[in-house]
Amino acid sequence: MTASFAAPALNHVCDLFVDLDPIRTMGPGNAGLRRIIPIIGGTVTGPRLSGRILNLGADWQTIWANGVAELDTRYALETYDGATIEIRNYGYRHGPAEVIAAIARGEDVPHSAYYMRTQARLETGDPRYDWVNRTLFCGTGARRAGQVIISLYAVE
Repeated sequence: MTASFAAPALNHVCDLFVDLDPIRTMGPGNAGLRRIIPIIGGTVTGPRLSGRILNLGADWQTIWANGVAELDTRYALETYDGATIEIRNYGYRHGPAEVIAAIARGEDVPHSAYYMRTQARLETGDPRYDWVNRTLFCGTGARRAGQVIISLYAVE
């Protein structure tokens, strides 16, 4: 017996413009080079979520021996109508060595030149946004000097 279901639809929820403090390198860990990038603010704009990113949280990265950056973030946003929503975002960034080096130097590299994808879970106690508690999200992103930009989509 086989089953073939239609691919789920993706609906744009918002764009996250995440402002970052400088990278704090921890050194080598069991899985690779460990880094912490503090999240210090930003904005959220979109058809279903809009507001500001709060000055808290961080991206706890591991850079594997093959150059893949494992992204593991936890932070929060405050909607313009006062709800607080936690974001837990996990993903990968990788690409040609020269592209990753240019990103590390703070150069503006087209997001199509490398792979940056995430899966996100959002959570809130605010009943107006209860739908985020039961929705899966995926994102595509780009790294800029001092900022990460992620377009977040609901998996319908």
